[in-house]
Amino acid sequence: MSTFAFGTYRVTDENPLHIEALKEAVYAGIELIDTSTNYTDGGAERAIGKVLRSVPDEIRDKIKIVSKYGYIQGSNMLAHKEMPFEDVVEFSEHCYHSIAKSFLKKQLDASLQRLQMSKLDCYLIHNPEYFLLDALNKGKNRDEVLDEMYQRIYEAFVGLEEEVKEGRISSYGISSNSFAKAEDDLEFLPYESLLTLAQNAADEAGNRQHSFTTVQLPINKVEKEGLKCAAWAKKNGLRVLANRPLNAQKNKLMHRLADYDESREYYTCLNELLQACDNDLLKPLYNLIEQMDENKHRFGWIGEYDTFLHSQIIPHIREALKNLEPDSLDELLRFVDLFLQEYRTMVAYECSKRVRSELKEEFQGCHKKTQVCALEFLYKQDVIDYILVGMRKPSYVQEVMALKDELNNNFMTC
Repeated sequence: MSTFAFGTYRVTDENPLHIEALKEAVYAGIELIDTSTNYTDGGAERAIGKVLRSVPDEIRDKIKIVSKYGYIQGSNMLAHKEMPFEDVVEFSEHCYHSIAKSFLKKQLDASLQRLQMSKLDCYLIHNPEYFLLDALNKGKNRDEVLDEMYQRIYEAFVGLEEEVKEGRISSYGISSNSFAKAEDDLEFLPYESLLTLAQNAADEAGNRQHSFTTVQLPINKVEKEGLKCAAWAKKNGLRVLANRPLNAQKNKLMHRLADYDESREYYTCLNELLQACDNDLLKPLYNLIEQMDENKHRFGWIGEYDTFLHSQIIPHIREALKNLEPDSLDELLRFVDLFLQEYRTMVAYECSKRVRSELKEEFQGCHKKTQVCALEFLYKQDVIDYILVGMRKPSYVQEVMALKDELNNNFMTC
């Protein structure tokens, strides 16, 4: 039987609500927090460090921190352009990647500083398959590329074993989306030779026994292929962390496995905003809001909307309001803000209706909330140790911990 852990993707030290959620979690008994060097450009690690400094030693000492390295984004990207890192994969314009030993040491330095810690429980290589994916995109032979990628992983393992020897980490592992692919998928990352690589790396570093302890991968009620990797890991005494428990991919589409209530205030906010901009000067904004209303049911999942909001909607709103007088602008922005809040609630509601329809086979017989059924499925898996749940509000922490208590009571009475 697994348990819940705190995943910090999109958590930042600049959001007081995230800080409160982390505090709520550690006081509620969460024992593991998962993070990464690239989560909000280091903000997640800073948030963890800030919270852990504020809690009593007896609580702090029970909490395991798992972080990851590999991505070159944000401040890392700026640093790379000034003084290039080694063995960099330029996967896309905004996403470079490296697992080189020299990059590992720099990233671990930064992680420990942000976390205000001298030692991490575990440090993971974050999605090393970028080297494979980039090569496949360039039409290279997969088998030849795999050999080179394993050599890169081995060299990273040597660096990680050296960090174990230096006492800066207790153990290490790999977080990989490709562990959850089918074996005949070109993007699948074979994992059965990793323990041999780890022991060879330990030998080179002068350690008697390797410290490869952990694998992390996507597993959820829709994507179950990763259970094969999890079973292999548990058979070999490794710890398994399941991520994306509520964000599932099917047929190359993302689905949020959660139910959301319909907004009660949406149409009031919509009509108030349309009335406020029903004039020639604000006609472009009026048209935009009408189009948004007509298309609120067309987003695949809420994350797709969030991306569209920042890339398309907000720039159009700014353009539509640029000639407005300050006094009029303040009043209109109030209407816009209220509408956008309720619009997101409506998009989430429409998405949850679609999930129930498109994933009806996966959730057949599920008479509880979709998120409860999804988390309950993972909680029952003996091959999973921790389910990483994003809990960016104290209320989310309370819901997850209440579910944990309920599930524990159910298992005890069975």
